[in-house]
Amino acid sequence: MELVEGILNRRSIRRFTDRHITDEELHTILRAAMAGPTCANKRDWSFLIVRDKAMLDKMADANGKPAEPLRHCDVGILILGDLDRAFPPAKDYWVIDGAIAGQNMILAAEGLGIGSVWLGTWPQMERVEN
Repeated sequence: MELVEGILNRRSIRRFTDRHITDEELHTILRAAMAGPTCANKRDWSFLIVRDKAMLDKMADANGKPAEPLRHCDVGILILGDLDRAFPPAKDYWVIDGAIAGQNMILAAEGLGIGSVWLGTWPQMERVEN
């Protein structure tokens, strides 16, 4: 798939099939996330891979109705900011760096024929704490 075509045609998918995401596909998606630029090349993110259905349900509970797709997906990827690695004068750049990584993930998923959706938690602190 042409890159621009993938960008223009990608849609948020909130209803998933029972298709299993292979470890190879997941690795490709994570490689795409890590290929994005970060402030001062700090790579100030980490990724938590969740396949456990009970944990996906807990994540959905913590984030309310917009997070219902988590109950029916094969894998969830939580983007975490690592403030120990963040750019010292402006640690909040991790948010932008994480967003870039997330965008790369959903575009990689599109290229692999995998439906995806971006779900937000931060900066809604009650959800973050949950």
